[in-house]
Amino acid sequence: MGDIPVVFPIRPEWESKESSSRIPFSVYTDDQVYKRELERLFYHGHWCYVGLEAEIPESGDFKRTVIGERSVIMVRGADGAVNVVENVCAHRGMQFCRERHGNKKEFVCPYHQWNYKLNGDLQGVPFRRGVKQDGKVQGGMPKEFKPEEHGLTKLKVATRGGVVFASFDHDVEPLEDYLGPTILNYFDRLFNGRKLKILGYNRQRIPGNWKLMQENIKDPYHPGLLHTWFVTYGLWRADNKSQLVMDELHRHAAMISTRGTGGAKSDVTAGVTSFKEGMEIQDKRLLDIVPEEWWGGPTAVMMTVFPSVIFQQQVNSVSTRHIQPDGHGSFDFVWTHFGFEDDTEEMTQRRLIQANLFGPAGFVSADDGEVIELSQYGFEQKPFHRAVAELGGYEVENTDHMVTESLIRGMYEYWRKVMED
Repeated sequence: MGDIPVVFPIRPEWESKESSSRIPFSVYTDDQVYKRELERLFYHGHWCYVGLEAEIPESGDFKRTVIGERSVIMVRGADGAVNVVENVCAHRGMQFCRERHGNKKEFVCPYHQWNYKLNGDLQGVPFRRGVKQDGKVQGGMPKEFKPEEHGLTKLKVATRGGVVFASFDHDVEPLEDYLGPTILNYFDRLFNGRKLKILGYNRQRIPGNWKLMQENIKDPYHPGLLHTWFVTYGLWRADNKSQLVMDELHRHAAMISTRGTGGAKSDVTAGVTSFKEGMEIQDKRLLDIVPEEWWGGPTAVMMTVFPSVIFQQQVNSVSTRHIQPDGHGSFDFVWTHFGFEDDTEEMTQRRLIQANLFGPAGFVSADDGEVIELSQYGFEQKPFHRAVAELGGYEVENTDHMVTESLIRGMYEYWRKVMED
């Protein structure tokens, strides 16, 4: 007799009702789970990152981006206000804006020329009152047609420190309450009122579930093991002075670290294959840190604001990383590198040079893209299995060390509350 085939459930239950330390692979592979995530995490009850005010400094300046999988436009209105509208014509549903950036006095859908103010109000409908021919009016919209009922979908907008968030849910809590006092403190540390200066963009598509990037930046376990640059030069490793903090709901987090004695052997480098004791670099500016007054001590703060963005300070390189889901097994990852308007030219060049550690081909971040891709392959191959996030135990708590997966457990504790009710 042949072996009896083993039938595994496609959507296994979590192993514990109390703990989120063992994560079913199906949360990364199930299409129904993914569609529910879009509705519950991106389109309702949450603030999502859309950009920086410095990207749209003048009236009419716009940037096309996404929230979840929905195309939206961030635009500076004639009154100076920041608006976010959905990139879907109210007439026949066309995504009317194709450019990523630009300047417009109005938005016009090319299909039937419906045109909108920069705040999304409908202001013009061709042939609305019909066409006169042979002394008669032919066609046109019904008399009861009201332009004010056919504008673009307007999102709720919040700005703080030059950062723009938006939500399709107009009942979402205030942004400051959403971030919570702990995360707000680190947010305000970086976005402290100084005018921002855009330095450039990177964009990549990573074949992995979008949550894996949130996990990656809530995971202090891997940087000193995976990344040669981090462990060798002490940018991020387990013997650095560090702290891990979360908001009250455990959805957002910040990993804070102060650079240690890079290059020196220690207990945390013993047997670590990515540690290269003899490795040297030619351009010392990659790692030659110049302390900045606003740091207040830490040389690195990696902040995840759930579900859509990472705010990075790694030495003198600062950037936003926008997570844009594209199906359960893929996401776009958009980096916006920035500095400050009062930076010296030398500091601007330093920020640009250190940005080479990050981005799609970055000396550090290229590793993350690859391991996320390979993880997704494993999930798809074995969807009935589960991941283990039990370093440091089972609790969800702030710590003053990196030897824990507490932030990942916290994120899935929150994820389950929102997704399973």
